[in-house]
Amino acid sequence: METKSGFVSIVGRPNVGKSTLLNSIIGQKVAIVSDKPQTTRNRIQGIFTEQRGQVVFIDTPGVHKPKHRLGEYMADVTSRALREVDLILYVVDASIPPGSGEEYIIRNLIGIETPIFLVPNKIDLVEGSKVLELIQVLANKMNFAEVVPVSAAKRENLDRLISLLFDYLPVGPLYYPEDEYTDQPERFIVAEYIREKALYLTREEVPHSLAVEIEEFEDRRNMVYVRAAIYTERDSQKGIIIGKGGSMLKKIGEMARRDIESLLGTQVYLELWVKVKKDWRNSEAQLRNLGYR
Repeated sequence: METKSGFVSIVGRPNVGKSTLLNSIIGQKVAIVSDKPQTTRNRIQGIFTEQRGQVVFIDTPGVHKPKHRLGEYMADVTSRALREVDLILYVVDASIPPGSGEEYIIRNLIGIETPIFLVPNKIDLVEGSKVLELIQVLANKMNFAEVVPVSAAKRENLDRLISLLFDYLPVGPLYYPEDEYTDQPERFIVAEYIREKALYLTREEVPHSLAVEIEEFEDRRNMVYVRAAIYTERDSQKGIIIGKGGSMLKKIGEMARRDIESLLGTQVYLELWVKVKKDWRNSEAQLRNLGYR
């Protein structure tokens, strides 16, 4: 049987469940998940391989109007991801009525010749009639190749979505070995796990001025030693992340270490430091240093 393969972009407003969808399809945690918008900053590739072939998913930052240099970088990542793929999954939150955010995305999608699937997500949170209303509103604005409502968190209707992807993808080779599920290096994923836990535990107290840099990553006597720096933009944010007597930083480390050990399959010694980089999101040099190129 000839294998099919290709590249698929996952796009949509921030916080509609794009990363959850990617992780659920791949069956591994390759993209961090947060209830804060604009969590994904880089173009993350997840690789799904089975008998029919291989789908390489690109999870992009949420489509939004940029407010700083980092935002401009994220918007550029998303724009390129739309131009360089075989298919686009446009994910929307089925539990929220469409608003100006969807209008902005649709303006960006109109005119793209790549087939676009409309994927209403979180259908487990809303009545079926509401999902149909949402589909009708968006289908009146542009033509979609397919409409596939799903619940990424509960894995509802993902098999149908995957089958349709293979229907549309061209005959082609496997771009990656069958046992690979991401092209991201372990250091990147480890840094993202740490950032995810910091975002989760600090909730509304620390906005998206967090970045994580892995300063050391090496095997040491049957375990992996990781030293990482968590960067913030202000001294007040540094205090929140450290917490009283270091309590918050300890919690971040404990939660991140569990995920990292699961990823690496070995014991991990994780050492975390918190540092201030003033206004790093607007500094070209700092963005490059932190891997946003």
